[in-house]
Amino acid sequence: MKIAILGTVGVPGRYGGFETLVDNLVIHHDRMDSADTITVWCSGKDSVERPESYRDANLRYVNLRANGVYSILYDAISLWQAVRSEHESILLLGVSGALALPIIRLISRAKIATNIDGIEWKREKWNGIARAVLRASEWAAVRFSHEVIADNQAIADHVKETYDSPCHVIAYGGDHALTSVADPVSLPEGLPDRYALALCRIEPENNVHMILEAFSEIRYALVFVGNWTHSAYGRNLKSQYAEHPNLHLLDPVYEPGALRALRDRVTFYVHGHSAGGTNPSLVEMMHFGVPVLAYDCVFNRYSSEDRALYFKTAKDLVSLVCATGPEDSIAIGLVMQEIAQRRYTWDQIGKAYFNLLG
Repeated sequence: MKIAILGTVGVPGRYGGFETLVDNLVIHHDRMDSADTITVWCSGKDSVERPESYRDANLRYVNLRANGVYSILYDAISLWQAVRSEHESILLLGVSGALALPIIRLISRAKIATNIDGIEWKREKWNGIARAVLRASEWAAVRFSHEVIADNQAIADHVKETYDSPCHVIAYGGDHALTSVADPVSLPEGLPDRYALALCRIEPENNVHMILEAFSEIRYALVFVGNWTHSAYGRNLKSQYAEHPNLHLLDPVYEPGALRALRDRVTFYVHGHSAGGTNPSLVEMMHFGVPVLAYDCVFNRYSSEDRALYFKTAKDLVSLVCATGPEDSIAIGLVMQEIAQRRYTWDQIGKAYFNLLG
């Protein structure tokens, strides 16, 4: 069988949940020694070297950005090329190109499985035309895909309630985060030996302001990693909080050794995401066996099986940090690790995807 994987920047994965997913699906397929062939569509704008293959996957390129407004055309072209090259099974990641699916279904008998990601049109950053297009794309993805995938039960519930359609729940693996060798030399100077860690895109829906407000009121050290310069929101927060002695606001860290070194020193993981389903950074951190302080929403409760600590306000977060002693921290961390090992490993995620695509 010829399997196509579309909708991401491509592999090797350098950033992003979907890119990490594809990277690990390719690794899993390579280890399977399967007779099936896989081709991953990649952005020619984001890949300088343009290799022809990665492990046992063939790579094809579309000379457009894979994200932003170009993602609609990027995904539509990728879909067209996949059916023209007679791929029998297509995994579409995200709904950007889903408006092309009615035409694709008319001209091709390929099996199409779409991971609809989070409920994208509900995010605060979208409004007007963008929100309407995203909502229509979600509808098209559910209506015209043979199989629909969600990474979180809350999203599957949304699909069932909104469209009366079945939905497979396949999360993300996080165990790859443990395979890297720590490289503490690559970390910035001046970081404390132990600290709470937050790591995310600097957006309002990730409650960055709430987390910084909470830790600015206590002496507990916080390392916060994110793209502070990419928005007025991030720049304003960095200007407001950068001088607090216990707050360490770092630019994005992508190098695996540096990430491992950061995570090895963590006492609490603070997860402020309020939208988007199962978040890769959360399930990665759960494998480290540290307590999770998560924003109280249905996505995070599903991901952590209601066993993490949850906050709704900065005051809540302050109380959790101050009230959680060493014994509680160890107990909660072990529970997070058990859940991660049971639900969030790439071996089981890879098997679930390829069983569905077969």
